[in-house]
Amino acid sequence: MTVFVGSNGQGKTNLVEAVEYLSTMSSHRVAATAPLIRVGADAAIVRAKVRAGVDDDRVISLELEIANGRSNVARLNRAPLGRPRDLIGALRTVVFSPMDLAIVRGDPSDRRAWLDSLVVTRWPRMAGVRQDLDRVLKQRNALLKSMSGRSHKPSGGDEEVTLGVWNEQLARIGAELLHARLDTLADVLPHVQRAYETIAPVNNQVSMSYKTILDLDDATSAADVRAELTQRLLAAMERLRRDEVQRGVTLVGPQRDDVELGIGSLPAKGYASHGESWSLALSLKLGGFTLVRDDGTEPVLVLDDVFAELDAMRRERLAAAIVDAEQVLITAAVGSDVPEFAAERRFRVEAGTVQATEGDQPA
Repeated sequence: MTVFVGSNGQGKTNLVEAVEYLSTMSSHRVAATAPLIRVGADAAIVRAKVRAGVDDDRVISLELEIANGRSNVARLNRAPLGRPRDLIGALRTVVFSPMDLAIVRGDPSDRRAWLDSLVVTRWPRMAGVRQDLDRVLKQRNALLKSMSGRSHKPSGGDEEVTLGVWNEQLARIGAELLHARLDTLADVLPHVQRAYETIAPVNNQVSMSYKTILDLDDATSAADVRAELTQRLLAAMERLRRDEVQRGVTLVGPQRDDVELGIGSLPAKGYASHGESWSLALSLKLGGFTLVRDDGTEPVLVLDDVFAELDAMRRERLAAAIVDAEQVLITAAVGSDVPEFAAERRFRVEAGTVQATEGDQPA
């Protein structure tokens, strides 16, 4: 357990955000690159040495140059990588912050982002699948927009041929991501349930269901699930072709799906109290953390300014739930908000510098 204590705006989140960015090429705080770079600088460089485990002394060096307006540059053991996303998987993290309340209370995009983040943590190659999906959607939407306002009947012209190509790619890539999402949602649910029971002592039954325009009945029991999902996506695109051309936007695919979360017999969104929403959001992250561990990987668990949002009972229950994690990074504005652990180190963060507190040696 490593606890970083400091007033707001001193750099605590910046520190754990750097660890997260090396792991996922994304930040839980912002979507743009500019806020990650020191004001007045052209780029930021993040370097870390990652040890394989407590009982495994193997170490690799990771480096990422984050630039504003141009592509990032990644290095593994000082050797440049052709694609920065190839760094994903060398370091695994699960991050929880107050912004994750949006998973429960926010838009479908927030829940898709949570699920996709867990998918990529389990299978790093899925980061490339997500990027491919974004590329195909951009091209397909541009084509649909150019076709909007014309006849909605297939003409057999060049645009129709091109649309057919994009349909095939969207169906193939979308099916791969959808399959990974469905598998991960089914696998993580028992872990989320146990985490919620630990944190919330009453009304502690949770549910999760995947919402999509597709008919998923018997799809996951097919001999080739990806092939079956591909065909169902193609059929949905054919069925909605008129609407897609008329509106000039893709209406089919994983980018439009949602995950419905429930507590007891009611949907969590709109019905859960603030405390219930917090407990569920935290349980989703802890459940994902446990799932990744069960897959055979020990991720770094990051709790960014979380304990201040919990009452005393939930703080103690959270502390008990994470005590056996291999590595945990915790940030807090007030040190007393974080329960004391048997084995921990505390550091003071002030004006962008990190100093060991009394009794600890500088790291």
